[in-house]
Amino acid sequence: MKTWFITGTSTGLGRVLTEKLLAKGDRVVATLRKADALNELKEKYPEHLWVVVLDVTDTAAIKTVVNQAFAEVGQIDVIVNNAAYALFCSVEEASDEQILHQINTNVIGSIQVIRAALPHFRKQGHGHIMQLSSAGGQTTYPNFGYYHTTKWAVEGFCDTIAKELAPLNISVTIVEPGAHETSFGSGMTTAPVMEAYEHTPAGDVRRAIAKGTFPIKGDVDKTVQAIIDSTAVSPAPLRLALGGDAYRDMRAALVSRLEALDAQKELAMASEKKD
Repeated sequence: MKTWFITGTSTGLGRVLTEKLLAKGDRVVATLRKADALNELKEKYPEHLWVVVLDVTDTAAIKTVVNQAFAEVGQIDVIVNNAAYALFCSVEEASDEQILHQINTNVIGSIQVIRAALPHFRKQGHGHIMQLSSAGGQTTYPNFGYYHTTKWAVEGFCDTIAKELAPLNISVTIVEPGAHETSFGSGMTTAPVMEAYEHTPAGDVRRAIAKGTFPIKGDVDKTVQAIIDSTAVSPAPLRLALGGDAYRDMRAALVSRLEALDAQKELAMASEKKD
């Protein structure tokens, strides 16, 4: 039996993950912004589920909640940073407030949850950080510029700390799902549309999603089960790509970047100081 701390559990992948873990007998500290969203699960699993209201943009609250969670349930084995949302608009359309909220939620919130957990993980001698990112942490789609900003940022952070934490028996896994119904469409925040972008790739993607022609094939149940199963793998995978679209789009982006880098090899080497 493992004990999990999961942010963003009221809907989507976080909710399904919580349900599956409780059904298999694990314990879950579930954080959310809507206090009553997990009442049914709390009644069903009163001894295995702790529900805490938390806004991950509130750093002081994060520290308090994480400290209380370890104090009340004792050992926590896995921290899952799941709370996030997607700002869906072209680069000019977003307001300053929307941009800051996107970064504060997806990046700063994730970082501060990890920072709050680390002293406890070090004290107990082990821990596993699971950071929900996206295929959009390795590739990009028009209209998701600010969302990609956060996912690329948090992947860079997690890639770095994985090296720092490995000697302390603390592992890091970056989860990179493709498109799922839980993350596309209903969960996105939009901004007023500018006519200038209607006949650009941003407009094309916007229309595809509105018409339902943007391919969304991710199976939530299979994705969540793969996340759970990955915690039994040793050493823990640094990255976990989930979904055919995630694999194809990420691979294409990586191959393209590698080809561009290789094409600049002579220029890169020529810019070095000569011995």
